[in-house]
Amino acid sequence: MSLEYFIAKRLITAKDFKSSISAPIIKIAISAIAIGMIMMIVSVATGIGLQKKIRDKVSAFNGQIIISNYDNNNSDVTLIPISKKQEFYPEFKSVPEVSHIQAIASKAGIIRTENSFEGIIFKGVGADYDWKNIEEYLVEGKLPDFSAALNEDVLISKFLADRLHLKVGDNFNTFFIKEEQGKMPNSRRFRIAGVFSSGFQDFDATYILGDIRHIQRINKWSANQVGAFEVFINDFDAIKTTGEKIYDQTSSNLDTKTIIEKYSYIFDWLQLFDFNIIVILGVMILVATINMVVALLVLILERTQMIGILKALGANNWMVRKVFLYNAFYLIVRGLFWGNLIGIALLLIQQQFGVIRLNPENYYVNQAPVYFNLWHIILLNLLTVGVCFVVLLIPSYIITKISPVKAIRFE
Repeated sequence: MSLEYFIAKRLITAKDFKSSISAPIIKIAISAIAIGMIMMIVSVATGIGLQKKIRDKVSAFNGQIIISNYDNNNSDVTLIPISKKQEFYPEFKSVPEVSHIQAIASKAGIIRTENSFEGIIFKGVGADYDWKNIEEYLVEGKLPDFSAALNEDVLISKFLADRLHLKVGDNFNTFFIKEEQGKMPNSRRFRIAGVFSSGFQDFDATYILGDIRHIQRINKWSANQVGAFEVFINDFDAIKTTGEKIYDQTSSNLDTKTIIEKYSYIFDWLQLFDFNIIVILGVMILVATINMVVALLVLILERTQMIGILKALGANNWMVRKVFLYNAFYLIVRGLFWGNLIGIALLLIQQQFGVIRLNPENYYVNQAPVYFNLWHIILLNLLTVGVCFVVLLIPSYIITKISPVKAIRFE
């Protein structure tokens, strides 16, 4: 055990340490570090959690990269079909980053019931559709099965079901307008197999999911004609690079678009969270360091006579400074301990019980999501300790200016 650490430990455990004039200031400094750590942990976990949740939700209902005909780019409705006989379907072997690809088609229609009607877009999916992405948003009923014979089962949002006063098992009529003028619309009767709620208002208020073969029959397409392909990749962070690779591997009459490009207004908004997190981290660390600087200055002032005695006994400036830096480090660790304990507890409570609710119309989720990452918490702790330690070197420099003679006589 070094002499500096021994002296610092004796100061911390001394009885007069807790009853000294610096005790309230020390408690405030510890509280400031704890509160700052709580705010940083919560802001990072919920900020990143919200970004990931919305990103995953948009991906689940739209795919991460969409391959479509150029004529369909500005419309959510399929205008001109694409052949399923592509080199990249059903497996995109030329781009190993692709994890799954599925064919879809969409057509505008109107749901008509006895009391009301709603305009919708019927999204047709087939046997290759990955329902695992949608499964967590299912609130009633079951997922439809389109792997066998053509059936009338559909998946409808809770938003549309409530507005149309429909429930699982109900049947309803949907009318699809023909492209030719003067022609009577096509009518189809569907049955609700399940109800989902994504919290993504743009999708919940518009789409229902059904068998793609209905669209193929209405549009008089062959079984090998679809509207677009939805592509899922292994690493979302590399979506731009992977999107370029996919574009290079598709034919010249097809276009690729990432969901970041399709829903740019959502992802531009999500990027603001990065700035907000940085601001919160900066403010919290600044508050913590200011309080620690004040606490260290008070400790130095309170132990001026001790500093003089140590210097008179032969201790150099750096040795005395280390005593107070050890002391300050102890206070920082105490603050971090309580901050981590309370912060992690709050995250676990929110993760399990969803205490903090959000308006899905504004945030696309109904509760604050939490992304729990141990490495983020460790980095926040190291960042706080590092910044505080570097900043505390400055006020500890005052010790070098203290004269042993004047310090011993200081009262």
